[in-house]
Amino acid sequence: MKTRADLFAFFDAHGIAHTTLDHPPVFRVEEGLEIKAAMPGGHTKNLFLKDAKGQLWLISALGETVIDLKRLHTVIGSGRLSFGPEAMMIETLGVRPGSVTAFGLINDSEHRVRFVLDAALAQADPVNFHPLGNDATTAVSQAGLRAFLAALGITPMIVDFEAMTVA
Repeated sequence: MKTRADLFAFFDAHGIAHTTLDHPPVFRVEEGLEIKAAMPGGHTKNLFLKDAKGQLWLISALGETVIDLKRLHTVIGSGRLSFGPEAMMIETLGVRPGSVTAFGLINDSEHRVRFVLDAALAQADPVNFHPLGNDATTAVSQAGLRAFLAALGITPMIVDFEAMTVA
């Protein structure tokens, strides 16, 4: 599994500018108001899910976005969704609960996880994610996030959670 240092080396190799703020571990979106104040841009919540068909999903959204998990499966074309098991999270994204991040996709070399990006987050610039651990926050530009995903061969499904439609 790739580490934080590997992630930063990947960013550097792909010309993705990044800044990181180390901080005490945070486990919930509601925590870390001082971090949000210190780092402009979109702060995220990330959900690791598994559907009834066994497909894994990663949802990255703005922290304040409301996600209706009971209806989401009809929008993204999945089976009914539930939270994914910790063992699968570690196996595919290389992170533990509380540290789920879009940057974990660097560890999903087999592309087992489908990535859903909140339409509001897709407009935010910069965007802030944990760098594979919840004891830091890393900011990249929106273009940097897209470059990261493209380098991994990932095209996100963009969902407008307010309208519950694929954008």
